[in-house]
Amino acid sequence: MPTLILVRHGRSTANTEGLLAGWTPGVALDERGAAQAAALPGRLAELPLAEIVTSPLQRCQETIRPLLDARPELSPHTDERIGECHYGDWSGRKLAELKDEPLMEVVQAHPSAAAFPGGESLRAMQTRAAEAVREWNARVERDHGADAVYLMCSHGDIIKSLVADALGLHLDLFQRISVEPCSITAIRYTRLRPFLVRLGDTGDFTSLVPREEPPAGEAEVGGGAGAP
Repeated sequence: MPTLILVRHGRSTANTEGLLAGWTPGVALDERGAAQAAALPGRLAELPLAEIVTSPLQRCQETIRPLLDARPELSPHTDERIGECHYGDWSGRKLAELKDEPLMEVVQAHPSAAAFPGGESLRAMQTRAAEAVREWNARVERDHGADAVYLMCSHGDIIKSLVADALGLHLDLFQRISVEPCSITAIRYTRLRPFLVRLGDTGDFTSLVPREEPPAGEAEVGGGAGAP
């Protein structure tokens, strides 16, 4: 079965403003995010990509544009099932405000029970994303062979939930996974089991440098802004 390359979108204006973007329209890459996207073709130059699938949201579309320009033979497919979680009434709000919401404790400690007001549950998000991957695996294998490599450009919580699914982890453990903007995660699917062969690889280790303020123990909903 195919190998899936998961790319989180580059850093966005919502990331730097500390907003939970969700499906809010008009959220673009910031200057750093555009530079991350521009570097993506070089980082993936050795990979013979069979297909490119993307979330419909602007920040993902902008992230893969340089890659598509470098590979004009590929036409992107848009799949809403790998779009960001529908955060409902939380969309567009500041994460600093949301940390005091009682639901945030559930999102952090028991995400399989978390459902966003006016939106969807994290469990439903994972289900739709995993179904999309399984269908695309079958399609890519049928059209390009069992050794094909294809790419999906998606969002932090989506990618974390897919990694948890591949590892057989309960969704309640997915907040232990971290994927920075424009990071690359690779999952090789086989008949018996998936293999996680890359996780959140940016090629940049600056996010590991100790900070003046240690990072909080809570996971950043939506994925965070990455290295400072």
